Amino acid sequence: MSLIYLGVDIGGTTCGVCTADEQGRLLGETTIPTGKGENGWEGTVSRLIGYARELVEANPGAEPRAIGISCGSPMDREAGIIQEPANLPGWRDVPIVSLLRDAFPQAAVHLENDANAGALAEYHFGAGRHERPSNMAFLTFGTGLGAGLVLNRQLYRGTSNYAGEIGHVRLEQDGPVGCGKAGSWEGFCSGGGIEQLAAAGRRSWQGETCLDKDKITAADVGQGALRGDELCLEILSTSGSYLGRGLGILVDILNLELIVIGSIFARCEEFLRPAMEAALQQEARRETLECCRVVAAALGEEIGLYSSLCAAYHGESTLEATAGASDTKA
Repeated sequence: MSLIYLGVDIGGTTCGVCTADEQGRLLGETTIPTGKGENGWEGTVSRLIGYARELVEANPGAEPRAIGISCGSPMDREAGIIQEPANLPGWRDVPIVSLLRDAFPQAAVHLENDANAGALAEYHFGAGRHERPSNMAFLTFGTGLGAGLVLNRQLYRGTSNYAGEIGHVRLEQDGPVGCGKAGSWEGFCSGGGIEQLAAAGRRSWQGETCLDKDKITAADVGQGALRGDELCLEILSTSGSYLGRGLGILVDILNLELIVIGSIFARCEEFLRPAMEAALQQEARRETLECCRVVAAALGEEIGLYSSLCAAYHGESTLEATAGASDTKA
């Protein structure tokens, strides 16, 4: 009998389930749309369990040792309950761990905040896998802005599992809203924040632009920047500047070696980085900035799957052994 691991990634738009071996090699994966609303989670979880069974059965003689679940906060990690994250309306008090434990009674089940799981994934399989920095932060920069922290080579969750909620930091007294706060870091550096910046900029813009007056998405801004649209470039420069201001706080407080930023930053780095670098040079101490690198996430669209797998590996304390073979990842 061989041991395999199951990963379940629960996101606001899509959910994924995958299997991997003990060396972190993906064996199979499936992605489905996320159900929302009062009863939306039940069908989604049922389908995920069904696909998970199919993936396990595709490996004759294999048995899942552990299951990892990656999902946004809030959650009760110890109780294994999802507590209706902002991007999952209707997912209130979902007993996700017990549901998967009932489906796979032979496997241990571990729930992890998506930013923490993402930090483990990038540390062991992505941007940090070669140097294994002592101190690293992973920033989501997607629908919202959160951070996973690896400090002294250990995942740091904080006293009540809420370390890394950097989106709540207020960078201005007023500005786009994120985490319920005007002028917050998430307000300037997230998909929703960029959309707010774009809507405000479009109302006052006198020149030509590809952006619609009524409905603008962060993807529209990124695509416009690729075409050289001046308003889109200005919006991303503004976001990049606030990204750098916030990073200056992290760099000075935590004296990090590596900061890995995913999602929107990974896709729009060329437009965000110049303003980010300028703000970092202005805000951070030279001594802390000189020993820290800021890079885009390396796992791309696979980060959700590897995040959920890392929740399983980390829960079973197998990450160091797994990471030793992580260079075998395709």
